[in-house]
Amino acid sequence: MLRSRTTEARKRDTREKIELGGLIVKAGLRFEKRALLLGLLIDAQRRIKNDKAEQARLMAIGVEAFDHDPG
Repeated sequence: MLRSRTTEARKRDTREKIELGGLIVKAGLRFEKRALLLGLLIDAQRRIKNDKAEQARLMAIGVEAFDHDPG
């Protein structure tokens, strides 16, 4: 039983990572260097940490991108 829970947790973790990678592709950043991508994400995390307006602005951009996704 423990093995099946571990397997399920690993599957969920793998699926989440695949989905997160898909966001990089969807954003048009597939061919950027990994260090740049990480820098972008760290900078964004710092900017939105205590800034509700920035969170809302970026959320609106993301929602619009998902709404215009043909797939």
